Amino acid sequence: MPPAISVENLVKRYRGAETNAVDGVTFDVESGSFFVLLGPNGAGKTTTISIVTTTLVPTSGRVIIAGYDAIHDAAAVRREVGIIFQRPSLDQNLTAEENVRFHAVLYGLYPFRPTYGLMPRAYRDQVEELASVLQLGDEIFKPVRTYSGGMKRKLEIIRSLIHRPRVLFLDEPTVGLDPASRRNVWEYIRNVRATSGTTVFLTTHYLDEAESADEVCIIKRGKIITRGTPDRVKADLAAQYLLVDAADRDALRSELRSHAIPFEEGEPLRIPVDGRSAHAILRSIETPLTVVQTHLPTLEDAYLQIVERDDA
Repeated sequence: MPPAISVENLVKRYRGAETNAVDGVTFDVESGSFFVLLGPNGAGKTTTISIVTTTLVPTSGRVIIAGYDAIHDAAAVRREVGIIFQRPSLDQNLTAEENVRFHAVLYGLYPFRPTYGLMPRAYRDQVEELASVLQLGDEIFKPVRTYSGGMKRKLEIIRSLIHRPRVLFLDEPTVGLDPASRRNVWEYIRNVRATSGTTVFLTTHYLDEAESADEVCIIKRGKIITRGTPDRVKADLAAQYLLVDAADRDALRSELRSHAIPFEEGEPLRIPVDGRSAHAILRSIETPLTVVQTHLPTLEDAYLQIVERDDA
């Protein structure tokens, strides 16, 4: 099966800029997979997602989404994707349901009817299901201008899924949501992927949301720095280490040196594992320990190493 998203040598330079905002970016996203694009502010992340969602034209390069050229056949791409941007794109003067209804009508899913009650039963069932899952209830019939930021985000998710997109682009989708709502949203998105095979493309600053991705891509200064499964990225960029301490710290230091076990000073001492067995290291230490902790790297550890490194 061809990739759901194919990006080849993508370049974007804004007028008057001395460097490229996106500089030769290439990646594929497998159909039905969960792909995450990470990067600090100004890294080119927003520019990249703007190009692949057809809202920005690149300087050069090729982008294929769901089999369509995003540059030369943008209208076809838009029919196949759902998009949730960082900033709400809702009509504040309409009710939430009216926002959803006009979206569905524009996609040709249902004929237009002036009221919710006159819409086809299939549409009403779909709206009720989505409102229930996201815990909006009867709030969906209230004007959007009365919504909190979190409620507006929930509505955008409902609207983006109403036409069953093949690819769902999520640009910081859970910003403004409380933890319970975030969890609820992700449970629903996982269900959408499982039942419909929707490809999910995410950008986020919540690194825990990327831990379950099939592939993570980290971009900095317009270039891809690393990509791979979360486990591979963590293994390549963030080390596992032990934290140990003893009442007699001088004795502990001497013993570590005698066994040629490298360590970093601190309270407690930090011992890089570097492929060795943590259990074997601990067995070699005879000094009574008051602290023993094993630190397993997280995706956040790996990400911070990338964004804080000056030469990357």
